Amino acid sequence: MTRIVQYPHTGPADVLEVVEVLTPSPGAGEVLVEVKAVGLNPIEWKQRSGVRPAPGESPHRLGSDAAGVVSAVGEGVEGFAVGERVVIDRAGGTYATDVVVAADSLTTLPASLSFEQGAALGIPVATAYQSLRSLGVEAGSTLLIHGGSGGVGQAAIQLAREWGATVLATASERNQDRLRELGAVPLVYGEGLVERVREAAPQGVDRILDAAGTDEALAASLELADDPLLQVATIVQGPRAAELGIQAYSGGSPVPLTDEQLAWRADAVRVVLDLVAQGRFDVEIASRYPLDRVADAHRESEAGHVRGKIVLLP
Repeated sequence: MTRIVQYPHTGPADVLEVVEVLTPSPGAGEVLVEVKAVGLNPIEWKQRSGVRPAPGESPHRLGSDAAGVVSAVGEGVEGFAVGERVVIDRAGGTYATDVVVAADSLTTLPASLSFEQGAALGIPVATAYQSLRSLGVEAGSTLLIHGGSGGVGQAAIQLAREWGATVLATASERNQDRLRELGAVPLVYGEGLVERVREAAPQGVDRILDAAGTDEALAASLELADDPLLQVATIVQGPRAAELGIQAYSGGSPVPLTDEQLAWRADAVRVVLDLVAQGRFDVEIASRYPLDRVADAHRESEAGHVRGKIVLLP
């Protein structure tokens, strides 16, 4: 039997339930993975609460990121074998002890990395990688990130620094040292933010990524950018992007990602796994919860101010 997390209708975290179902079998092109760690993303509590639409029919399942061990391989699958350690991304229903996924949602997890590290990649690194590529961040760029201590923010800082950009990032006072460790110029948010940015980067910022979604972050971005449509992107306030005259990458945006952007997202985990294995990219785990405490994990994520990535341990 397999334990899964589901919810019969939208609502508070209490609607989440852990139930037992028959262990699924992989079909053609699919792989069954025994899940060792699951990455929790904010989109999941937003779907559970009704802030964002949930795909599929009730009862709904959650999760797209995980890591584990291959336990069965379907017909036609090449490149993966039983017993292999893998990362799962761009999948569905990964809040489970076992999950069937398409083979193209798997990447081999190097022996030097933990299952928790592998599960923490997925959406954060895919979003960061695609966003920076879309914004054209490169060597010589000066990038401002609103919300630098979260999973996407930390990934974006490290990728931008890897590519030779100067990075400024906002976070609360208690997370300033973490931003500094990752190579960013740390800034506290709050009154006077625009002045602090200009003092820290007198040459100006030419790219801005909003991973916070606050009115302050958006107002500061518009004031700092010479050409907001070219220079500013949000991953949180997609529905407001058009009225603000900025770009949006998902985050509730009615404009879908392009084929090129989707391809960047698909490449991201492989790119970042290589960097992690070389000691050039750090994955911070914010907290760990057993599957039975998934509601508590959702409450922590929903409360905000998570530094790094929350993981579930089936």
